[in-house]
Amino acid sequence: MARILVVEDESAIAELVAINLRHAGHEVTVAVDAVQAQFEVDSVLPDLVVLDWMLPGQSGLALARQWRGAARTRAMPIIMLTARAEEADKIIGLDAGADDYLAKPFSTQELMARIRAVLRRKAPESLDAAVELADLRLDPATRRVTRRAGEAVQEVRLGPTEFKLLHFLMTHPERVHSRSQLLDRVWGDHVFIEERTVDVHVKRLRDALSAVQCAHLVETVRGAGYRISEQAHAASA
Repeated sequence: MARILVVEDESAIAELVAINLRHAGHEVTVAVDAVQAQFEVDSVLPDLVVLDWMLPGQSGLALARQWRGAARTRAMPIIMLTARAEEADKIIGLDAGADDYLAKPFSTQELMARIRAVLRRKAPESLDAAVELADLRLDPATRRVTRRAGEAVQEVRLGPTEFKLLHFLMTHPERVHSRSQLLDRVWGDHVFIEERTVDVHVKRLRDALSAVQCAHLVETVRGAGYRISEQAHAASA
């Protein structure tokens, strides 16, 4: 399951795309213009954006360029969906940062296939690449977590489950995850364990991070779950 933002001002097209994505098991949010799209991205970073070129106000093309220029959204996958079907337009869209480009009218099956392909291409990168947030750096290849404090580098010692939990949270920053979602994504949905187990491992993770003054990064959102937040780090600095 992926979190997908559909940015489309034609309600019939937006509904068609959203229905197909939800039927495939994805979590979908729809935005009708660039302002709403930016608000949604600022709130929760999606796994992929389906972006219309022609939007009221700021164009999808300008929005794609804006996202590619910002550190937080630079690697966010974008599929541009537009009535501009000329080859020159496609080149402009791809140069603006789109990972793929599909012209209207389009086949929903082809769009779904392209979404699956882009998500597959991005997944190995997120699994293997080192992740950084605030002063923390997690490297899956070496299984090391470190915190840089000036010129010094402190190592964080984590158990295997806490490492997986931190990796998942760091690759989905600012998002709130319920206990059941964390069980699915960190432990695997085939493992039947109680949700309170998540609380135990979050406490262990915080205890380990407290040794390097980073426990505050992992926040409890009352009634919702947990998230890791760079904003919390900025507030405590």
